[in-house]
Amino acid sequence: MRIALDLDGVLADVILPWIAYNNTIRPPITKHDITDWMFWKRLKIKPEQFYTELGMCWKDWRSIPATEEGLPDTTRRLSELGQVDIVTAREPFTDSFVREWLAHHGIAYDGYVSVAAGTMKADLNYDVFIDDSPLNAQEFVRRGRSVILYAQPWNSHIQGGIPRVADLKEAVRRVSLLKTS
Repeated sequence: MRIALDLDGVLADVILPWIAYNNTIRPPITKHDITDWMFWKRLKIKPEQFYTELGMCWKDWRSIPATEEGLPDTTRRLSELGQVDIVTAREPFTDSFVREWLAHHGIAYDGYVSVAAGTMKADLNYDVFIDDSPLNAQEFVRRGRSVILYAQPWNSHIQGGIPRVADLKEAVRRVSLLKTS
């Protein structure tokens, strides 16, 4: 089984350092204020500005917390079910910082795949995608791909039978069920 595991918002809670930065230059917000994927439009932030700022947060990769406790064990259990690749959409200048973060946090994975835009992930050949992007999840479903949506405030509105998990331990259970079916 080939498993595509997203990074930002699934393993790394990079939105928290971005919020800290944002709150120094704009009216303050919290993570729970981010209720949709393109929330930056409401804040009148241009997309290229938001993604540049988010990428800059990776320069200080040590300040980026994990989304949950126990990721080394959970990702190891996931990799026992198949090939786990970190599949992420990002600016290329952040790749070295991301790899440092993954090593520092003891994340188990086989390969690292970076694409220019999130929806391009659906072009890749994986049996299941674990992602937090509602846009990616909808694209995976549209193309008949299996997806597990990692619950975040910006994807809580997604309906339509897309399996949602509160943590990666639950994702491991779901992948295990997919593997046996």
